[in-house]
Amino acid sequence: MTRTPNDPNGPNAPTGAVPGRPPVVDPATWQTARDALLVREKAHTREGDALAAARRRLPMVEFDGTVEVVGKDGPVPFLDLFQGRDELVVYKHMWHDGAPHQGQCEGCTTAAWHLKDAVYLNARGVSSAILTTGRWDEVASFVDFMGYAQPWYSVRDVDGPAGGPMGYLTCYLRDGDRTFLTYSTTGRGIEPVAAFFTLLDMTPYGRGEAWQDSPEGWPEGHAPCWYWRSDADGNATWGPTSRPAPQWTRPGATPVTTLGRHDHDH
Repeated sequence: MTRTPNDPNGPNAPTGAVPGRPPVVDPATWQTARDALLVREKAHTREGDALAAARRRLPMVEFDGTVEVVGKDGPVPFLDLFQGRDELVVYKHMWHDGAPHQGQCEGCTTAAWHLKDAVYLNARGVSSAILTTGRWDEVASFVDFMGYAQPWYSVRDVDGPAGGPMGYLTCYLRDGDRTFLTYSTTGRGIEPVAAFFTLLDMTPYGRGEAWQDSPEGWPEGHAPCWYWRSDADGNATWGPTSRPAPQWTRPGATPVTTLGRHDHDH
């Protein structure tokens, strides 16, 4: 590699430079660079506000709020999920029939784990729930094992906005007995529920994933989501003794020899 006279890692590098790292500078120089980045961050925030304003103006889809879903108290109308409030946010959790706890969706576990407490949503007049297509007896066992306190419901065989594809974060509005679908997102659109994504993006090494743009010399990245599963020692791995990372904090979580799904058997 050809090094320029101003190369932070070259022979004329400033005192304290670290090989394979950004330049080491004095506080004033750092503040100047930080202030320049702040201009871009503020623009990003304003664009986020504009997108939120556009979401509030999306057209709505009305659906039958009397359609029944199944929760801990048996079948109830979808309207009950609002808990008397006008707004509702749900996460639609994918489900693998017959799989043990460690075999359920890692990404959905990530989302649901960060939606355990809706106290601030409730204070704003918004209810929250988790929906899934699993049979209720399996779902109830999983919810109990994970220690989830938020309401879960099975929408097995439920079509339309109340059911639909899983792996989505979806918002609803109630007007009396009328119910409306207002917004839905999936993929990286779900990331806002998990604050750790934003925190990792602020750290020097970020998420540690291969796709991210990192300085030359930074540690080599892994495949996406590499830390969603770990073994009993806390090592990130998708091997035969791994399970969704938060499960290790639950009583009874022990090393396993299979995910319990035909597509991941070892």
